[in-house]
Amino acid sequence: MFNNIYAGKKVFLTGHSGFKGCWLSLWLKQLGAEVCGYSLAPNTDPSMFKELNISSKIKKSIIADILDVETLDKSISDFRPDIVFHLAAQPLVRLSYSEPVLTYQTNVIGSLNVLEAARKCKSVKAFVNVTTDKCYENKEINRGYREDEPMGGYDMYSSSKGCVEIMSSSYRRSFLQGENSFAMATARAGNVIGGGDWAMDRLIPDCVTSINKGEKIEIRNPIAVRPWQHVLEPLSGYLLLGQKLLEYGKKYAEGFNFGPDESNVLKVADVAQKVAEFYGNGEVVVQKRDNLHEAGLLMLNIEKAEKVLGWHPSLTADEAIKKTVEWYKNFYNNNINMLDFTLEQIEDYSRRIDWD
Repeated sequence: MFNNIYAGKKVFLTGHSGFKGCWLSLWLKQLGAEVCGYSLAPNTDPSMFKELNISSKIKKSIIADILDVETLDKSISDFRPDIVFHLAAQPLVRLSYSEPVLTYQTNVIGSLNVLEAARKCKSVKAFVNVTTDKCYENKEINRGYREDEPMGGYDMYSSSKGCVEIMSSSYRRSFLQGENSFAMATARAGNVIGGGDWAMDRLIPDCVTSINKGEKIEIRNPIAVRPWQHVLEPLSGYLLLGQKLLEYGKKYAEGFNFGPDESNVLKVADVAQKVAEFYGNGEVVVQKRDNLHEAGLLMLNIEKAEKVLGWHPSLTADEAIKKTVEWYKNFYNNNINMLDFTLEQIEDYSRRIDWD
């Protein structure tokens, strides 16, 4: 896969203790990469990082903050990576209302710190900077946003990611134009689901928790529409983008959307109902909403990734939800090795890929 580009490559991965970072760590290891992870300690209990003992599965695991410039610089310079995947972030919309300064410090200044540390390290050839679908100025239009549309964001999390996109574009033009500079692209993905996510205000983990407690599944915003996708879908896009950057350099140093087909964009209530159906239990009810703003409609246009990279999603929404429910159901109810089960899901997904 990925033209065998990652075999023997040194990969510096920020955010490796997070949900997406854990899955990417395992996939990169399967692809033969030497992975150095750099992240804060997980802040949930349970956490995928601890349950699957991710730190023992990769070359090196560093628990530190991307705001700690000295430690970050030394970590990258000592490891001398070929490519950087930057996933570390404050990723929660609702937390950004109570922690706006932390959100901006981590997402904007932290991203700049990682870029600067990479620029000082001459071994770096490519850099995949992961942001979010929420970086766009959301006008609640009934179509997917294209990569050339304005950045924005109502809440502090979304706007911080819009700032990261603008900063990344400026950084690329200011510092990454020479022959000896690395190629940097940004990747924007939608609402990601999959086993091992226990962060606050995550729909499927919250549904599963309610089911296991014998409680009703309460949802705040049942008609909100989101581009739901299994975690392996955007990760496959990041890996393919990294491959293109390593092989062709600045030709692919742009922003790319990775999301589901529009036919697989679902309402929150539909997703919750499918979770109950696949789990075999659970009743969905609507709870009273608070006054925090949440987007009602948000979709991505993925034509650029399809045409330029040859990437397209491989799972339907039902398949993505079912795989996610199966992971949690096995974790809570069956005495099986969850590391093996996770690796099997990666292998199964890899066999499903049929890109040209």
